[in-house]
Amino acid sequence: MEFILGIGLALPITSATGVSVVTGVAQGVSEQQKQNADASNQTRMLKFHLDIWVDPKQRKGRAADLNSNIVTLRKDKVWIEPKSPVTRQPEDVAHHPFTGFYVAYPDDNRPYTRGLVSTISVDPPMLNWIYIDKDTLEVKYASRSGSIAHHVGSFDWTSEDHENSCITFDDFEGFLAVEEEDGQWALYFDLNDDGLKEHKRGRKTVEERAI
Repeated sequence: MEFILGIGLALPITSATGVSVVTGVAQGVSEQQKQNADASNQTRMLKFHLDIWVDPKQRKGRAADLNSNIVTLRKDKVWIEPKSPVTRQPEDVAHHPFTGFYVAYPDDNRPYTRGLVSTISVDPPMLNWIYIDKDTLEVKYASRSGSIAHHVGSFDWTSEDHENSCITFDDFEGFLAVEEEDGQWALYFDLNDDGLKEHKRGRKTVEERAI
């Protein structure tokens, strides 16, 4: 049985953050309009954490264990881990929580693409791009050079309401949790909408909805 989860947007944790964005001068007018619209949308420039939500009717077994977990970054991949109810941060303080925002992906060979970045450390506060590995469909993070050959967007949310919004990739809420090892859940994206048929290799999966 597949369980529907949500990757929940926590309320913004900082004020608006300005970043430098490099774009191709040869982009079409419609692509420039999309970019301008995003640039004027300050909510997309607010950093946010990502939490896991499970439908109350399905909170049993492994799905219940994932409810209220937090999305983290480590070892070049994106994970789902227990969250401290006190600090609202990962229980393992050595693991970095996703702390990101939307911004245009800088690639002159792509049409305008809304990318997703996250800090990968506190000190120094480095940013990396979130992407979907073109071969394994794992959700990972890397520098521009490490991500550009893969699926980098467009990322978005389904609503401007943070409390009820869902993360999407190419307008699809196809995120899956895959149990890499006992109790270790990594984030994947069901790009082919087939339940990761060719990629899960017998591992347990839980379907996720990014909200």
